[in-house]
Amino acid sequence: MSVATTIDLEARLKDLHQYIREGRIIEAMHEFYAKDVVMQENANPPAVGLDTNIEREKQFLSAVKEWKGFEVKSIGMGGDVTFYEAVFDWIAIDGTTVHLEQVAVARWRGGKIAHERFYYDPAALAKPECCAT
Repeated sequence: MSVATTIDLEARLKDLHQYIREGRIIEAMHEFYAKDVVMQENANPPAVGLDTNIEREKQFLSAVKEWKGFEVKSIGMGGDVTFYEAVFDWIAIDGTTVHLEQVAVARWRGGKIAHERFYYDPAALAKPECCAT
């Protein structure tokens, strides 16, 4: 992979992070994810296709009352793969404060994410009143 492509992926990843910070998750899905994207959380079965994953994100967002923060702690990349470590904070519809630390690993194709897997402690979302995805 050329240096220019690596720089482009870094810029795309930073742009994606800005969308997330602003709470523009659905817009980010359209902008940064391939139509045939495969997304997976921990060891759960993968969700296949952009429409399926947008619906999954909408369900998650319906449980969010207020987006409090998104901080990227570190990023890395090599070839067509990027990863980042991030901290998310939000308030659920029932008022529960949620703090989630996550690592996301993405494989890119043509400037869009074709496969993404998220690694986090599921206990952060285990509260029955909160945000289970």
